Amino acid sequence: MARIPVIAGNWKMYKTRPEVKSTLEALRKLVDGVEGVEVVICPTATSLATAAEVLEGSTIRFGAQNVHWAAEGAFTGELSCAMLLDVGCQYVIIGHSERRQYFGETDETVSKRLTQALGTDLTPILCIGETLEEREADRVSDVVLGQLKRALAGLTEDQISRIIIAYEPVWAIGTGRTATPEIAQEVHSMIRTCLEQEYSSELAEGLRILYGGSVKPSNVAELMAQADIDGALVGGASLDAESFAQLVKY
Repeated sequence: MARIPVIAGNWKMYKTRPEVKSTLEALRKLVDGVEGVEVVICPTATSLATAAEVLEGSTIRFGAQNVHWAAEGAFTGELSCAMLLDVGCQYVIIGHSERRQYFGETDETVSKRLTQALGTDLTPILCIGETLEEREADRVSDVVLGQLKRALAGLTEDQISRIIIAYEPVWAIGTGRTATPEIAQEVHSMIRTCLEQEYSSELAEGLRILYGGSVKPSNVAELMAQADIDGALVGGASLDAESFAQLVKY
């Protein structure tokens, strides 16, 4: 089964609405209609409505950077799946390392968010990855597969088939250090093998696994040439329409 590559841009806490509008307008001119790749942009929550407006009728899709695990309630500052769908989101990033590092996200809350999103039409992009200390202690397999198994606990194979996984070595995010294509492939292959062992070869074969961590136009082709890398979750390089377009057209 051919897996359609996904190139997703995580805009983190950058860009006001006018900046989002101008960047997306430029991006539409550069990549609208490019075939054989799913293009997703995840701007800040305040710009989701702007993204919906600018991307109407476009092949570029958009999503949110986080979501709460409850359908509604007294959770100041949070957004529910219904709110994201209401504004037109199709995707949501869950468990990004920055959420884990700075905002106390745990494997348990990641699992709750994932389950909530899968009860709706949102496509979750589940982030997993190890820190430099964990890699140097030779704990990559324990950490990454542990995060994966705890996130997917209790989900059916059918639910899991709707998830996009993003492997993001924490030591390579925004540091300019990229895992070599071989290092990235090794972990992607390990994730796919784990899914095959825990579930089925059909599920493992169909699931898309993205690489995230200092992906840029200069290294994207080499990363995408690896057998188990199905796209990229891009930070810094996605903020500029030209450089992101180069990634989409790698």
